[in-house]
Parts: sequence; C-alpha cells; structure tokens
Amino acid sequence: MHVRGRRHRLQYKRKVDPDLPIPIKLSNRVWRLLEERKRKQKQLTRKRLEALRRWHAEMRRYDLCRRQPEEKTEAQDEHLGHSPSDQRSPPLGSRPGAPAATPLPTQRPESSDDRHVLCKHATIYPTEEELLAVQKAVSHSECALKLVSDTLAEDKSRSPEQEAGERSGASPSARVLKGVVRVGLLGKGLLLRGDRNVQLILLCSQKPTRALLQRVTEQLPQRLLMVTEDKYEVSSDPEANIIISSCAEPRIRVTVSVTSSLMREDPSMDRGMEVPDPGDVLNPEKCLQSLAALRHAKWFQARASGLQPCVIVIRVFRDLCQRVAPWGALPAWAMELLVEKAVSSAKGPLSPGDAVRRVLECVASGMLLTDGPGLQDPCERDQTDVLRPMTPQEREDITASAQHALRMLAFRQIHKILGMDPLPPPRSRPGLRFRKRAREADEAEEGPRKQASPAEKGLVSGLAPPAPNGT
Repeated sequence: MHVRGRRHRLQYKRKVDPDLPIPIKLSNRVWRLLEERKRKQKQLTRKRLEALRRWHAEMRRYDLCRRQPEEKTEAQDEHLGHSPSDQRSPPLGSRPGAPAATPLPTQRPESSDDRHVLCKHATIYPTEEELLAVQKAVSHSECALKLVSDTLAEDKSRSPEQEAGERSGASPSARVLKGVVRVGLLGKGLLLRGDRNVQLILLCSQKPTRALLQRVTEQLPQRLLMVTEDKYEVSSDPEANIIISSCAEPRIRVTVSVTSSLMREDPSMDRGMEVPDPGDVLNPEKCLQSLAALRHAKWFQARASGLQPCVIVIRVFRDLCQRVAPWGALPAWAMELLVEKAVSSAKGPLSPGDAVRRVLECVASGMLLTDGPGLQDPCERDQTDVLRPMTPQEREDITASAQHALRMLAFRQIHKILGMDPLPPPRSRPGLRFRKRAREADEAEEGPRKQASPAEKGLVSGLAPPAPNGT
C-alpha cells in the first residue's frame, strides 16, 4: 500500500515510465470553485425557466385581452367587405431567457389604461344590428347601380352614334359607369355606434354631367325593386350626389358621389387632343374631393389596417373629437394620419393604452402648431398640409387639451379622458377575500358559544354602561 501511494507513483512516472496513468487529484480550493460554478449555472437555468414561464403567461393574457377587439374588428371587416387576413399584428420580439434576446415591451398588457381603452372601444363599437343594416343597404345599392350600368351600356350600344362609330372602324368606348367603391368610414372600417351615413363613389369613364346624374337617379328606384323587396327612397342633393335612404329602422343613408379620373388629369399634357367639356358637367371641386376620398381609402387599407391597435385608437379618438369641443376642429383625415404615424413610428408593438398615450404625447409636443412640422398628405402629388384648414387658435386649443389629458393620464384619470366611469380594479388578490370569509365563519361559530354582557355591548358601541346606583 505504501508503494502504491501517489508520491511513489509520481516518482516512478518521472524516472521510469512517463506513460504511467495517474488520476488527477483536485485540491479543496478547486473543488470549492467547481461547486460554486455549478451552483451559479443552476441558478441561471432556474431564472431563465421562470422568465420563460412568465413570458408565456403574459402572452396568454395579452391574447385574451385583444381577442375580443380582434374578433369584433374582423366581424366589421367581413360585414364591410374587407378580408380578415389583412388584420395581422406585427411579430413580437424573441422570447426572454436567451442571452441575445430582443427585449419585450416593458408595459404590461393588462394595465389599467388598456382595460379602460378596450372597455370604451366595446361601448362605441357598432352593434350587430347596425352592421347588418349597413351591409344590407350598401349591398342593395351596389347591385342596383350595377343594373343601371348594364342598362346604360345597352342603350349606348343601340345609339346611332355607336353604330356609326362601329361602321367607321372606331373602337367601341367602355361603359359609362365603370364601378362602385366604398370610401370614408365604410371603406376604412371606422364606423361607430350610431353612425348611419355611409359613402360610395361611382366612377365614370367620361366626365360626369347633370344629365347622367338625372338618368341614374330616375332608374335607381326600379332597379332597387328588382334587387330587393325592401323600400328605399332615392333623391339627389344640391351637391350633385345621389341619396339612397332605407325606410326600415335603423335608417341608413347611402351617399353616392359621381366622379371620374379624367377630372384630375392635367390638360397641359395633351393639349392637341383636348376635348371640350360638356356644358352641364358636375362641379369639378366636388369630383376632386371624391377622388381624394378614394385615394384615402386605398392608403388606409394598405397602411393602417394592418396595425392592430391603430383602428381601435382611431375609433377612440373619433369619439373624443365628437365629445370634446377643441378636438372637433381636427379634420378626420388629419386625425387618421396622426394616429397611424404615431403608432407606426414606435420601436415595437404598442398596447391600446400606450398607443393612446403616444398620440397625446405627439399632439402635446406641439406637432400641430403653426411652427411645428405639420402633417403632409401622402395621397397628393404636391406637398399638402392636411392641417391647413385649422386656425392658429384651434391648434393651440388642441395642444393645450392634449397636455391636460397627459396630466390626467399621469394621475390615473384616463376614464375622464374617455368619458366613462372608472373600472373596478381586477381581482388579483383573492387571499384577502378568503381570509375575510374565514374570519366571518369563525365569528359565526363563536357567536352561540359566548354571549356578550350588556356592559360589553355598551363598550363595543362606544357608550359607557349605566351606573348601578344611578350616579
């Protein structure tokens, strides 16, 4: 045993056999270092697992919080003709726990601001009855306009001018009425509860005239009877629009504006082929406004519909503009652009409460003032500020209102901004309730066992017991 000791084997390896295997013996210090390293690794692994569990729990709660608004938004989009595939939230960050993970949003999705904003959105969202009534009135109007277009195309094909053009070899012209497009609140999916007016754009292959408008107005009642048995009233207003009103409740008013892309073309491009306008052509300014509404609807569907909190926040601010006087001066298109730019410029996805706060911060920073950056219209060829109709006083009033709203947000008064009652806090601490019930149960059990004396009852009620001798 003495010869097989470690020192003898080391000397034998050094002097006789260098290949003799000798197991490595660690010192106490090295053992302590290894044990400390293993303990730290276990702690780090445990922390990562806990962070991963918390992340999964947050994601489940976040999905539950936004599932109801998403289902309602998709239901409205399905009713109004949008595909629900466009409503997709941006990708979230990578999971926490990995060393090089992208940090998730620091705000909790179940915050008080989020709950108030989602509750307010649920109260201002249109009811199922209103959505069905809007969908039915718009569908009937579109089908009737399609029949009117077919009738005008047949009449034009039988006209002497068309027959002379065909004999001369000229190519037949297209339909007079090319199509119908949903614009405004209907095309963007921003209807609120109580909205009864929707807008359609009727595109023509030629510059629209009052004679064409009169023909369409006269033929629409007959075509509506062919499409449905529901009763509608058809009329025209002084602004050269066709008004289709339903007679059943809720009464929906469909405004059909007639326009053509030829109204926006630059006549200086082809002066040699310039055709003189008819004498009864419609108001060019109204036609250009209808074309601008068409471009706004297309831009909104391409840019803002995909941002998940954007549509919710726009509805909330639409309600704010209707309730608060200073915000009523803000144009609707400017408000939509403001919300889209505020949400899309954030570093990561925002919750509804954070998105509302970010929009208010943008306005409170002086973005709308005359010396501010302004809001450029992305749908115009030239640089156009959408805040141009606002006066300097109106801009200052909105800025001051946004600053006051931020102060109320800081003091947890978002319910005053939204015009609603404060929500009760979530029941996240059931232990106190259970302990209270257990205490009441104990008192109920001890009640029959011990009866309090009259003196004790007086002390408990705060009154002194009566003296026995009347003193």
